[in-house]
Amino acid sequence: MAELAKLFENNRRWAEDNLRNDPGFFGRLAEQQTPKFLWIGCSDSRVPANHILGLKPGEVFVHRNVANLVVHTDMSCLSVIQFAVEVLKIEHIIICGHYGCGGVHAACGSRQFGLLDNWLRNIKDIYARHRAELDGIADLKNRVDRLCELNVMEQVRNACHTTIVQNAWLSGHPLSVHGLIYGLNDGLLRDLAVRVTNSDQLDTIYRLRVGAA
Repeated sequence: MAELAKLFENNRRWAEDNLRNDPGFFGRLAEQQTPKFLWIGCSDSRVPANHILGLKPGEVFVHRNVANLVVHTDMSCLSVIQFAVEVLKIEHIIICGHYGCGGVHAACGSRQFGLLDNWLRNIKDIYARHRAELDGIADLKNRVDRLCELNVMEQVRNACHTTIVQNAWLSGHPLSVHGLIYGLNDGLLRDLAVRVTNSDQLDTIYRLRVGAA
């Protein structure tokens, strides 16, 4: 219980500091949240969205899972995307990976991890599609970091392939999906130059039309 007591004390000081600096902070926060950004990131404890982006509570909606995946059978992730897009009316979806990701590293090998192996299979599929490039990188760290980048790019495509995102575009809602990666060693975000703003940027097989056969 000592560990929890410390957390409660930290929380009390945090709340007091916020009230001291801005007496109306929690009152405004309790009324509504109006973020413009949805962050889909890794569960890694070293990658906290608000701190990295320099944003306050209420300014970024967050979903995190192992290796920042957008899987079409993951109802939790899809529900977050739908709520963010259709209810909160966010304008930007950020898929953010990070170099040295443990999940990506695990997917590069053959060791079994139990239930997690089913999740990591999604990353192994990406490795298989880019095997020639990845196998050509002799240094394991560099290979993992490149797969971290390729994984982000794939998840951007996955997010754009959802009916949620495409229906937003069809309705005229301004929505951009971005791919970023974070460096643990320097605390900096890097733009992977992957930005999708409409379905015309997608492969035709993934473009959805209302009522189309």
